[in-house]
Amino acid sequence: MATSVGKLNGPAGQLFADPAPTPDEASFQVDNDSDEYYNSVYFEQHKDQVQPVPSPRATPPRLDLASVLDADVLAAVTASGRISFHAVGDTGASESSSIAREAAVADAMVEDLSVAPASAPAFFFHLGDVVYNFGEGRYYYDQFYEPFRGYDRPIFAIPGNHDGMVFGNASDTPNTETLTAFLRNFCAASPGPSPDAAGLVRSTMTQPGVYFTLDAPFVSIVGLYTNVLHGPGVISSQGGNYPIGDEQLQFLASELKRLKQQRAGGDRRAIILACHHPPVSVDAMHGGGTGLSRDLDTAFSEAGVVPDAVLSGHAHLYQRYTRVHDDRQIPYLVAGSGGFAAQPPQPGVPPAPVTVGDFTLVRDPIIEFGYLTLTVDMTTESGKLAIRWSGTRGSADAVTVDLGSGRIASQRIPG
Repeated sequence: MATSVGKLNGPAGQLFADPAPTPDEASFQVDNDSDEYYNSVYFEQHKDQVQPVPSPRATPPRLDLASVLDADVLAAVTASGRISFHAVGDTGASESSSIAREAAVADAMVEDLSVAPASAPAFFFHLGDVVYNFGEGRYYYDQFYEPFRGYDRPIFAIPGNHDGMVFGNASDTPNTETLTAFLRNFCAASPGPSPDAAGLVRSTMTQPGVYFTLDAPFVSIVGLYTNVLHGPGVISSQGGNYPIGDEQLQFLASELKRLKQQRAGGDRRAIILACHHPPVSVDAMHGGGTGLSRDLDTAFSEAGVVPDAVLSGHAHLYQRYTRVHDDRQIPYLVAGSGGFAAQPPQPGVPPAPVTVGDFTLVRDPIIEFGYLTLTVDMTTESGKLAIRWSGTRGSADAVTVDLGSGRIASQRIPG
């Protein structure tokens, strides 16, 4: 188990890494027995229904990294003109066979922190499915707090479908409300010890909601909650097809307008969109969501700006697409490779590059556990966004976007 250099405290007394992280666990404190509830009456009758989206505590829901990250580290990052951060989804290890896989990803991310604070990733933005199978609080220690006990930086998250799923023993009565444990651990009103952490010191995160914008030096990340369906994600009613409101769609358009105005005013920053379900995917089990993709395009068109990259998880492998929008080349990255399970692509997918709708799969998917590191570098005239995927068995991928032109400046293609 690698440990980071020093131990940080946040400006409100937040704690991140344990003082002396123990070796990686070999077995769970609480064995996961929730698979049986996939056959419960409630789940069978409600598995194809979206769940309510909890209202944010603040409107608009925004969080400034300065309220969470140590001021000296933040100052060093700002002075350097660069910021890096981690991203990956689907880390929750629900079976004993998954423990080592999640630990390998988490340990590699911790190792990345063992450099100077200005160069190390400043935080981890989790792309959802923190805990399987139904986001239960009793599994947070084994699936989240213990694996990341040495990760000495803030961890933010958007919920995945498993974080929001609910189960029950009767047809109309779920055992808990959707996202109960996620809200307790990531959307607390104030930082403090979590009852789900079994004594580990990481403070609860204080996100204003399950969808929100994280504003940091040189980058803003707009995170959306794509609900609980096993297949395509949902952020709106899609014209009345789903019994939820359109608040997230309106929020996305509003935030993109704000960020466009900031750019016009000279605030140079990258814009990243994060959502658990991918707008496009060739994995064998989940697939992409055309309705979700249309909703995103609606917000892009209304705001008159597109993000510089779109991140998602849900599909348990790594995929990279390029999409041209308003003459800008946008990388769409699917990184649900955090340790839960590996999944192959659909049978018969031709070798990359291949067109999937109006997306181009630019390299063959990688069936390996690993994570993303994103670096926004504003030391050049136009700025650049460098994205690297690192696999725990040595595979790698990389793409760099020129933020001024919105064109891909370089990329790593096998062969």
